[in-house]
Amino acid sequence: MPVVLDPDAAAVYKAFREAGRPAYETLTAPEARAYYAQARFATNPEPRELARVAPLAIPAPHGTIPARIYVPKQPRLQNGLAPALLFFHGGGWVIGDLDSHDVVCRQLADAGALIVISVDYRLAPEHKFPAAADDAIAATRWIAANARELGIDASRLSIGGDSAGGNLAAVVALAARDAGGPAIAGQVLIYPATDFAMTHGSHSEPDTSVLLTHSVIRWFRDHYLNGTTDIHDWRASPARARDLAGLPPAYVLTAGADPLRDEGDEYAARLKQAGVPVAYKHFPGQFHGFFTMGKLLPQANIAVSEIGAWLRTLQPA
Repeated sequence: MPVVLDPDAAAVYKAFREAGRPAYETLTAPEARAYYAQARFATNPEPRELARVAPLAIPAPHGTIPARIYVPKQPRLQNGLAPALLFFHGGGWVIGDLDSHDVVCRQLADAGALIVISVDYRLAPEHKFPAAADDAIAATRWIAANARELGIDASRLSIGGDSAGGNLAAVVALAARDAGGPAIAGQVLIYPATDFAMTHGSHSEPDTSVLLTHSVIRWFRDHYLNGTTDIHDWRASPARARDLAGLPPAYVLTAGADPLRDEGDEYAARLKQAGVPVAYKHFPGQFHGFFTMGKLLPQANIAVSEIGAWLRTLQPA
């Protein structure tokens, strides 16, 4: 379908092109990480002041998973405990870290009046699939088991992420359902990658190849997956899970100029069909990655506010 960028999104896209932004697929993974880390200073809004921001080290079979906890000034306490959002950053399973999504985690903590814990899962190609998924699942289980010590109400623990992080959040929700826990109050899927087959129409439309281009998606895929057989594993492609019934309520966000648009839309529809409560929000004039660009894109801040409002509606069963 034809996509027309909003004026502010078009201006940002034009600025990136005129700046001679290198294509990630022309870089090594370490080079791409360094470039991505630097780019955030031009696009992230000013960081919110919170009551506390501190590092965490989550025990895992391979050692520890670095994480960061964000405590807002006025969390919604019940019996002295706050709700929480466990957040997985985007970056195609190859780039991104705690710092790349520091500002948006601060925003979400403030908007949702909840604790946010950001997880720095292992990246590819050094750590291939299913390392990232394993870390996301392990982190969720540990946080749920240690919720009280962290000041968290385990009955109000949600998960979320953008892009690759949305993929991991969807995977964690499926894993928790199938394992009989931990209980997940909600899942926030921000333009999630749900199917590595990459056959949805938006993967081939010229208008969607904006910043996250079709070629860089293939670069991410080839770095993360071990081979084509991984495509069919629901831990890589949560849309390949046969049954989505019994999953926690979901907030699903998609963008018009995004190669992942159609698979996110389809996943939201399948969740609804399976009886899962779904809040679906589409930003037709935005591109993939806009969510963290609140310094330049007002709709990014609107999206954060709306997700925060949705998280406030989640209550223990």
